[in-house]
Amino acid sequence: MLSEDSAADESQIEKARSADALTRLRVWVRTSMADPVLRTLVTATAVSRIGRGVFFAITVLFFTQIIGLSGTQAAVVLAAASGFGVAASFLGGWLADRWSARRLTFAFEALGGLFLIGYAFVGDFVSALVIACAGNFFDTIGHSARSAIIARGFSPDKRVHARAVLRTVTNLSIALGAGIAAVALASGTAWAYRAVIVVAGALGVLGALALLRLPARVDAPARAIVEPVRTETGSIDTSANKAAARASRRDWNRRSPWRDPRYLLLSLLSAIFGMQFGVAEVGMPLWITTATNAPEVMVAILLIVNTTLVVIFQVPMSRGTHDIRTAGRVTMLAGWLMAAACIVYALSAGLPAWFAIVVLVIAAVGHTFAEVLSQAGAWGLSFELADPERAGAYQGVFGMGFSISALAAPILVNATAIELGFAGWAILAVIFLGSALGIAAIAHRATTAVEPRIAD
Repeated sequence: MLSEDSAADESQIEKARSADALTRLRVWVRTSMADPVLRTLVTATAVSRIGRGVFFAITVLFFTQIIGLSGTQAAVVLAAASGFGVAASFLGGWLADRWSARRLTFAFEALGGLFLIGYAFVGDFVSALVIACAGNFFDTIGHSARSAIIARGFSPDKRVHARAVLRTVTNLSIALGAGIAAVALASGTAWAYRAVIVVAGALGVLGALALLRLPARVDAPARAIVEPVRTETGSIDTSANKAAARASRRDWNRRSPWRDPRYLLLSLLSAIFGMQFGVAEVGMPLWITTATNAPEVMVAILLIVNTTLVVIFQVPMSRGTHDIRTAGRVTMLAGWLMAAACIVYALSAGLPAWFAIVVLVIAAVGHTFAEVLSQAGAWGLSFELADPERAGAYQGVFGMGFSISALAAPILVNATAIELGFAGWAILAVIFLGSALGIAAIAHRATTAVEPRIAD
């Protein structure tokens, strides 16, 4: 049995450790927020994503219980909005290479917030469809242009860190927004739903205002101006100037991500692995409610587990993934974790409730770490393998892959895991592991191609 003095000593040591942890946290926050670009993006994200969290939490119920749409109509509205987001992902990056990314991001994210307010005034299927498509289109353009800002606004070793910080802030803000949405859910009245939607949209506009403080260095560098070619007499040589202009356009077009097979393959494989979000959003809830003896409340509990672990581990586990080799390794580890998580999810079927709960928690933890690592690896590779002269277009293509993934994931997950059971989960495991292996192979080839030049 410990003496009183020993217990007091241990208490003091524990307090010192807690103080050290708090000091490290304060130093980390102060250091991270010293950069004006990150500070501005964090402010904008923290405010605007609260609004999105409100919207995510009540969308389906608002459509079905307040507007009176059928489940099929609500699904059509959400699918159509996602389809518009696919086109907007590339368009946002493409525009950010030509115009001010700061102004683009502000304008389109503010428009997205205004259309979100517009949801409060819809009353039928057509108006809901129009507002949803327009709102998601503008918000996605703004988000895509923001990726170009991150690519240009930070040094290579800071970009992944910035994305990790912003993702952490996004998760916290969405969780807070879901808490605000609980007011409408608890009330169940139309006016409460519409009121919180107006608040959500206003927060989106307010968050966009912070983007106006971004420095000019986040904008695309001005394209090189072709100097006029003159003859010996001093007159402008028209034919030579036309040839120079054509050469400049050819060089610009040659840098397009659509002419980069390696980057297109990376985007495709990352999109395939990105369907793991569909497992969390669609597969896990349906599996729990249709195939296991676990209580339905486990859906909410596992989502809380996921959010908590992402907030805690996304930043520290993203360190070093700006290095191509490291990014490939963590992606491969994510592939193994995701494949294992799929099998463990499958094993929860038919077990006693308490045992199923334990198995589901284990699967969700593995799934979350796969998500954290895969995102860190994807960010590093998407930045490092892109042409810096066309950062916006490259990030647009990469984001477009994830938009397509979001569309396809519910269909694939339902057709495999939910319809086929264990065999379907095994198919998903192979898909995730195969895509991770492909990404790791791209990273390996990229490092072996670069190293000889460094040696020279």
